[in-house]
This record gives sequence, C-alpha cells and structure tokens, in this order.
Amino acid sequence: MKVSAPPAGPLTLDRQKAWACLTSNLALPGFGSLLARRKVGYVQVPLCVLGLVLTLAFGSRFVVWYFTHRAQINDPQGDPFAVWSDLWRNARWALLGIVVFGFDLLWALGTSLLVVSQARR
Repeated sequence: MKVSAPPAGPLTLDRQKAWACLTSNLALPGFGSLLARRKVGYVQVPLCVLGLVLTLAFGSRFVVWYFTHRAQINDPQGDPFAVWSDLWRNARWALLGIVVFGFDLLWALGTSLLVVSQARR
C-alpha cells in the first residue's frame, strides 16, 4: 500500500469539475482555486476571510453608529461637511472590507475562467 500526497502541480480537470471550481470560487473566493490545486488559492482564501471579517465587524459597528446618529445626519440645519466627515470616519473600514472582498472575488473569477478554459472537453 502506497501512501503519498497527490502531486502538487495544477490539476487538469474535466469541464464539469472545472465548472464546480468556478461556482465554488463565486461562493467563497479561493476555495475553488484550491480545489483545482492552484497555489494562488492560498492567497485568495485569507483575503476572502479578511474582507468578510472587516465588512461584518466594522459594518455592524457602522449600522449601530448610523441609527444612534440618524437625527444628526438628517438634520437640514446641520453642517454637511461634518456629516460627511463623520460618515467617512465610521464607514471607511467596512468599505475597505467590501473592496478587499470584491477584488478577491474578481481575482478568483479570473482564476476560475482560466481553469475552465484549460479543462479537457
């Protein structure tokens, strides 16, 4: 009985498995790349997790801040520059998380399309 790890190089997939990797990458970027044995998946997965954590943690904090300051934000007599400054200060980390996740999603989509194009028919 031979016990060894599978080869470390990229895996040549059939079309069905390549499409499964694509849909997996659309759900959670990076995991489909790992299924296709692409080393880039080891970078995509932590970026996906980082984007999700930033968005959830700071996004929930922003929602709480927004509802506590809603009257001040919607005040027609208030200073609009101060309102935009406060909005930016409280939303920037959540927006960074959205940007990181979006970048990772596009990167994983590109990797998936490459895997699908290289798949055997």
